[in-house]
Amino acid sequence: MKNNKANNKKQYKTRKYPKDYKKIKSDDSTTEIRLNKFIANCGYCSRRDADELILTGSVLVNGKIVTQLGTKIKDTDKVMIGDAILKPEKKIYILMNKPKDYITTSKDPHNRKTVMSLLGDLQYRVYPIGRLDRNTTGILLFTNDGDLARKLSHPSSKIIKLYEVKLDKNLKFNDLQNIANGPIINGHKIYIDDISYIDNKPKSYVGIALHSGQNHIVKRIFENFGYKVQSLDRTMYGPITKKSVPRGTWRYLTESEVRLLKRL
Repeated sequence: MKNNKANNKKQYKTRKYPKDYKKIKSDDSTTEIRLNKFIANCGYCSRRDADELILTGSVLVNGKIVTQLGTKIKDTDKVMIGDAILKPEKKIYILMNKPKDYITTSKDPHNRKTVMSLLGDLQYRVYPIGRLDRNTTGILLFTNDGDLARKLSHPSSKIIKLYEVKLDKNLKFNDLQNIANGPIINGHKIYIDDISYIDNKPKSYVGIALHSGQNHIVKRIFENFGYKVQSLDRTMYGPITKKSVPRGTWRYLTESEVRLLKRL
């Protein structure tokens, strides 16, 4: 994207991510984990539900009932709930290039197509991180790593997402600058990290980068200036791009990509 400059206007630049992050050192000295987190990591239930199981005496560690919240165990301990012996699930991280007409949910009561159907039969359960509207395309991440999912979904993470937008008409330069300066939507200022026309395309094609996690925020921004979004494609999520991932397909994230996400 090519930035457009105007006199006395503040320029908004997309946050630059270093090409190489420092390697994350593993803490080999950490040999214990909270019992509720261990249960959640095994995919049995959430941490909150695990706490309930612990309080009701449903969890055994090495054959003994544990009812104390905050109990820590070693990875060599044997944990059971009923007749089930719990073992941690392998952590899975997936990048999908979502197509149109698929909704971001596990099941739909109206039998509409869901993104889960595109994953096929996986050995492990995974869940989408955040949502994309039915007609929004592009990057959608999946994982069974609850800690990372909560971290990336929390508003405080302020992860920049880059979208390619097609409008129903050319975007006026004044409107582009007003959006760059931060539009007011429902009484709240929306901070824009970058916005520009897209090179070699009509001025109805715009790239916009922002870290707001509000629902339908991109559409609402342009509607606020009298434009209708005809198509919306998320092309970048933090440092992750959908390069070489055709629409409707997916791939596993690389170890380096997972490390980058954990560093955000």
